[in-house]
Amino acid sequence: MEHLAALSAHIRTELQKVVIGQRDVVDQLLLVLVCGGHAVIEGVPGLAKTLAVKSLARICGLGFQRVQCTADLMPADVTGTNVFNLASSTFQLHRGPVFTDLLLVDEVNRTSPRTQAALLEAMEERQVTIDGTRYPLSENFTVFATQNPVEFEGTYPLPEAQLDRFLLKVRINYPSAEEEMEIVSRYSRGFDPRRFDEIPLAPMDLAMLAAARQEVQSIKVEPALFTYLVNLVRRTRDWPAISLGASPRGAIGLFQVARTLAGMDGRDYLLPDDVKAAALPVLRHRILLKPEADLEGLTPDQVIEQLLAAVEVPK
Repeated sequence: MEHLAALSAHIRTELQKVVIGQRDVVDQLLLVLVCGGHAVIEGVPGLAKTLAVKSLARICGLGFQRVQCTADLMPADVTGTNVFNLASSTFQLHRGPVFTDLLLVDEVNRTSPRTQAALLEAMEERQVTIDGTRYPLSENFTVFATQNPVEFEGTYPLPEAQLDRFLLKVRINYPSAEEEMEIVSRYSRGFDPRRFDEIPLAPMDLAMLAAARQEVQSIKVEPALFTYLVNLVRRTRDWPAISLGASPRGAIGLFQVARTLAGMDGRDYLLPDDVKAAALPVLRHRILLKPEADLEGLTPDQVIEQLLAAVEVPK
């Protein structure tokens, strides 16, 4: 796990220059990148969601684009469109922001379902279809979609079909008192994210990411852990508090993330604790609670914790 360990250490060190604390969030962003998936990032404004993704792209040497979602955003604004060139009398493709490596879709629940659906093909197949022609996207194409958990006026909640295509749902909480004091202290010493290009972030060789992904493939998984992982996902489908359980894509995502967590820990074998650590971010957006569970004040995270306690762990 040499390359994965080096990649993890480098990204953690460099991101700490711009993001104070939030160790779990940094690790989950790294997980998404290594697994080749996508993530929903949920948090109130002002918690450095955009800054973290921009910094990750710069550290890894990846292209970055941002889409600010509004109610009038159209699919062509995201994917691109063919524009008629009067000089040559031909149509030329005007590429949209999806033609990048890391795409930040800001406040994704503020745009219409039609535009949200335009991301489905790009996320699942890493291609877009414009006027009947398919265009491939970058092999590193990754969507980080943010949403505000407290504002619901003028929003369009993401449908289950689209949520299921996100590998992780990352929750960002407020920093601790000590971390917030350090944030203010940094600003007093001249830190300014608006001068982002002046922040001294050390880039890494992009080949390290490909090597880390290859290392993850070699991690050994015992048959008993496959059984444990699948049993955990299947219990979401008949759990009393859950009306809609996780799909087989959820089981695949749980396996990918757990295996990558083992590699980030320096091991070439999977443990039950890796599956447990991956369960919350992988499954919290894939289950739908029954109305009575909501009335009782249960959250998806609490229900998943109950599932983890109920499913037998292999010895």
